[in-house]
Amino acid sequence: MKKTLTIVLLCSFLFGFSQNNSQLLTHYKAFYEQMKHQGDVQGVINALTHLNVLQPNEARTDTLAFFYSNSGQHVQAINLLGTENDPKASDLAVEVKARSLKALNQPQLAVNQFDIMFGRNPDIYVAYDIVDLNLQIGKTAEAETYIKYGLDNATEKDVLPFYQSNPPYQVPLKAAFTYQKGLLEYNKDKSNIDQAISYIDQAIEIAPNFKLAKQIKDLLLNQKAQAEAAPATDQE
Repeated sequence: MKKTLTIVLLCSFLFGFSQNNSQLLTHYKAFYEQMKHQGDVQGVINALTHLNVLQPNEARTDTLAFFYSNSGQHVQAINLLGTENDPKASDLAVEVKARSLKALNQPQLAVNQFDIMFGRNPDIYVAYDIVDLNLQIGKTAEAETYIKYGLDNATEKDVLPFYQSNPPYQVPLKAAFTYQKGLLEYNKDKSNIDQAISYIDQAIEIAPNFKLAKQIKDLLLNQKAQAEAAPATDQE
């Protein structure tokens, strides 16, 4: 009799737990939809977190990481997804890892994810990011490959926005890749500043509003002037 009573109580508990879990899932799914409707990103993140605790789901985890990354919470996104090169990861997960690692100034880890993105879907904008990251870590051969791809495939309609200045501006993507070619030449041989400047000049000719290219050109000209002045100072 005692054994039977224990079984009945256990079954009642499990039934109650299952019913309560189902109710919570229904609640947070409705809460998630409402937060999306209101445009409340933090509410969406909270709802997805609860849903993931109640019913773990890879697609839901990827979506949660996306909302974290899209709201500038890159550490949280990476804590969810990790930094591993996972060939089975969804396209969304790979892109979130790539963008978040780049934002967290982890170029070596980020470029691996961008390489996966490009391998799945070759894209000139992804190629630009890969060049930028490879130049940061000194991989000039890899950067050169993607610059060539960008210059061969970018059209006159393709533009790249720059948000560093106020107001932001955009330039033709061909100008951006040509500018990167100048940076590449400088990275390959820092004594050959003239070659680097010649490509940056070409970029500015394509996009006269290219503020970043003009700033880098000024820095290179200043560096060249200092290098030319150094021997004269030494002789004195």
